[in-house]
Formats: sequence, structure tokens, C-alpha cells
Amino acid sequence: MTLKIRRATPADDALLSALSRQTFIETFAHLYSAADLHAFLDETYTPGVVALLLSNPALACWLAFDGDIAVGHALAGPCSLPHAEVRLGDGELKRLYLVAEAQSRGWGGQLLDGALAWLERDGPRTNWLGVYSDNLGAQRLYARRGFEVVGEYLFAVGAARDRELIMRRD
Repeated sequence: MTLKIRRATPADDALLSALSRQTFIETFAHLYSAADLHAFLDETYTPGVVALLLSNPALACWLAFDGDIAVGHALAGPCSLPHAEVRLGDGELKRLYLVAEAQSRGWGGQLLDGALAWLERDGPRTNWLGVYSDNLGAQRLYARRGFEVVGEYLFAVGAARDRELIMRRD
């Protein structure tokens, strides 16, 4: 059981789509009605939508593998969070997910560190992320990397709205 991380390419659209759906369902399905969950998945994680993300030069995505099995991913790019202090040039960790059986191995931290290194490849910058307000494990990981809660917003999943915390690292 060794982690391998590589940068995703547009050819990974189907793999990343399936992995994204799996990790979102494992993490959050219990919070939503079936209609809201499927509306969100179909809007956000289809291969076509994922292919657009992977072909966007402003974004970078990494896939984590345990052997030949994809177990996680991270996505980073320019910050688009709804906070008054976000500035042009700020970065954002947009997604960080691991399948349930790959959690608590330090692999999320490795994905996070890689994404932050990419965001800061041209020098230090302010980085942001949004995290579900009840995801205490993720919040602890981010706090260990210097992120602090600076706000909140509502995240739409179908008709449902979740309270998300906005975290920043200067």
C-alpha cells in the first residue's frame, strides 16, 4: 500500500468523473435527498464537465493511486470563493477527496501539500478553500497547514444548501 500521485490529464476524464462521484457519495450522500444528490452529481461530475476542468490551463488536478486503484484527487486553481477579501492572483484548493478506505493514512495531506506547492510555484500567495462546516477532520488537516476560518457561505447541492466554512492561509 504505497501512494502514487500524478497530475491528471484530459484523458482521465472518465476516471476522475467516476472517482469524484464515488468520493462525494461516500462523504455526503447521507445529507441529501436522492433528487438533490443526483442533480448535483449530474451537474458537476459528468465526464464532459470533468474534461472541461482538466483542459483548463488555469486549473491543476492530481490523482492519487494505491497500486493501480485511484483512491483520491485534488483540484486547485484561481480562487472563486464568495469572500470580500479574495484578490486577483489568490489561489484555491477547490477539491480534496479520498475514498473512505484510503483516509487516515496521511494521503490527504500529501495531496494538499502538492496542490499548495503548485499554487505557490511562482512564489507565496494567499490561498483559500471551502470546507463543509461539519467536516471536522478536514478542518483539522487544513488548520495544521496554516489555514484559518475567515467566513462562510452556502453551497448548493440540488435544492439543498450547506453551510461551508471559508478558510484562508496568507
